[in-house]
Amino acid sequence: MNIIVQFCRIFVGVLFIFSGLVKLNDPLGFSYKLDEYFSAAVLGLEFLQPFALPLAIFLVIFEVVLGIMLLLGFQKKFTLWSLSLMIVFFTFLTFYSAYFNKVTDCGCFGDAIPLTPWESFYKDLILLAMTIILVVFSDYIKPAFAKAYSSIAIMLATIGCFGIAYYVLMHLPILDFRAYKVGTDITEAMEEDPTRPDIYGYDWYYMVDGKEKVITTDGSQPQGYGKATKVETKLIKQGYVPPIHDFTIELNGENITEQILTEDKVALVIMYNLDRAESDGLKKLKAFTTRAQQSGYRVLALSASPQSRADQVMDTYDFNMPFAITDETALKTIVRSSPGIMLVKKGVITAKSHWNDMDKMSL
Repeated sequence: MNIIVQFCRIFVGVLFIFSGLVKLNDPLGFSYKLDEYFSAAVLGLEFLQPFALPLAIFLVIFEVVLGIMLLLGFQKKFTLWSLSLMIVFFTFLTFYSAYFNKVTDCGCFGDAIPLTPWESFYKDLILLAMTIILVVFSDYIKPAFAKAYSSIAIMLATIGCFGIAYYVLMHLPILDFRAYKVGTDITEAMEEDPTRPDIYGYDWYYMVDGKEKVITTDGSQPQGYGKATKVETKLIKQGYVPPIHDFTIELNGENITEQILTEDKVALVIMYNLDRAESDGLKKLKAFTTRAQQSGYRVLALSASPQSRADQVMDTYDFNMPFAITDETALKTIVRSSPGIMLVKKGVITAKSHWNDMDKMSL
């Protein structure tokens, strides 16, 4: 039993640290996921949406610290019950998402390891079982070091986590696991694979001897049953989904995506929602766009906000660039900054920048 407990202790502790650090690398991305969970379409906790970012930062740092505390055997009772509550909560959340098909990716490991809701739920069940073992047989968990040394280690880890969170929020994630990382050829990343299409099934409904009978085929109508009362289509297996599948640029009602991806020097200013764009960043933006245009770049702002709002922002900050429409989710994925900058050369992403760093961006 001691061997089992120590295995569970190391496995759960390391997994919590890894999961927390991956999300700590991109707390803004995790906050988007929490915002989705809090929405009316999922849990109906809209009053928590304004607090999604501070909650995301607290949760990921707490996750890392709990993992370290478990490995050190520090504050055993508090650590085990905190772990239990977190795992029970996330098990419920992933089951709810999977069963009701509310959220397609739980965000457990950020963009580094995307998991489906059911995969996340099964992972949480395993963690829950291990945590129950740790709680029941907690006598086998002994402190690794003296209390003073463990306290210092926990304090330093907490300070370090806050430092990482501050850095990535003021700049960009240290590691970019998203589809729009520097070096990506957007055109290639958008290509579909015709050899791996979606597979659909067709449910044909018939009345046979006064009872409803359902026959599933790949599309052809079953023979010998007469006229079907109804036919329903269902997705059996999803085919290949390109890494980038929702990137389009629409300017004045015209799709100019292909045109933009063939140009030699393009600077895209990303502001997914103009009402949530940082005012300090907007004030610095004019200097960057002027410098980029002088360097021969075509400068284009991408936003999901309506044109009327874009016109207001252009007048307020005297911007000298057109605003195009792009999907909000895609813009959130491209760069974790609003405004943020993405440089593109013939469809290849050559650089990205937070608004704090755009004055130092090489053109």
